[in-house]
Amino acid sequence: MKLLRKILFPFVPFYYIVVFLKNKFYDWSFLNSSFYDFPLICVGNLSVGGTGKSPMVEYLVSFLKNKYQLATLSRGYGRDSKGFIIADLKANSKIIGDEPLQLFNKFKDIIVAVDSDRQNGLTLLKKIKPSIEVVLLDDAFQHRNVSAGLNILLTAYDQLYCYDYVLPTGNLREPKSGAKRAHAIVVTKSPKSLSEDSKSSIVEQLNTLPNQEVFFSSIQYADEIKSLTSTMSINELTGVRFTLVTGIANPAPLVIYLKSIGLDFDHLEFEDHHDFSKSERELIYSKPLILTTEKDFSRLISETSNNVYYLSIKLKIDRADVFEKLINTYVEQHIN
Repeated sequence: MKLLRKILFPFVPFYYIVVFLKNKFYDWSFLNSSFYDFPLICVGNLSVGGTGKSPMVEYLVSFLKNKYQLATLSRGYGRDSKGFIIADLKANSKIIGDEPLQLFNKFKDIIVAVDSDRQNGLTLLKKIKPSIEVVLLDDAFQHRNVSAGLNILLTAYDQLYCYDYVLPTGNLREPKSGAKRAHAIVVTKSPKSLSEDSKSSIVEQLNTLPNQEVFFSSIQYADEIKSLTSTMSINELTGVRFTLVTGIANPAPLVIYLKSIGLDFDHLEFEDHHDFSKSERELIYSKPLILTTEKDFSRLISETSNNVYYLSIKLKIDRADVFEKLINTYVEQHIN
């Protein structure tokens, strides 16, 4: 794959020009963006996956859901269905996608909707659920036909967008200059012990604008693992060989963490949003003890048995008070 990307390097300028001009057409109003009279918060990135959008959306949901009537809208990547759908008790990953399903299962008091056409999705959301006050757009930074009032851009600590290239050789979906549209930039998956000097250095490398706030977040793993029917401490896996199953963009932080606490496991690694085949499911369920991510569990949940557990994660944000004040101020100034 790396060799193929290098071979495709001559196509980088063409991709760059097309995406650059598209963004300029929006900037110059040759292409129109829709503006909305309610708070619209976009969580996105410049890269293709792996920056931690889902934990950030969950963080925002936890922060906002007790104050406002809240909804999330995403594409619903990997689903077999089409068009606009609001999650209900019949929903599964084939209908709404794995990440929206994970969100719906965790937060029953918000509206979770999917639509690849964000304009259509927002219109129908407000029509069907007029009481909604705030909408979180998941992975919509490149959807310029919708203008969010607050753009939160994520970049992974070990894959900063400032050192990447656009597709097909690099991982960027648009040029680095797109970061100028962000109101806040969060460096995700940062080491918990990151020094203030290191943070200042990264901010300088990102070359941010004076009006852009930069925050750092780290992953916080749960102390417990859960199946459909039981919960146990992750420490109970010590001395027990198990199978780790991942279908996420970057499983490295999880693998490193599990090894750091002395756990012994085999790793079945699949691509992000992988659609498990029948034979793959049979292989997975033949293992005595399985640990997976919460997102993968949402795709396997219809067939999971008591030997399949998931480890949940939370986002810990440095200067959380400043970050939450930024969110609060925006919402309060734009809510009807």
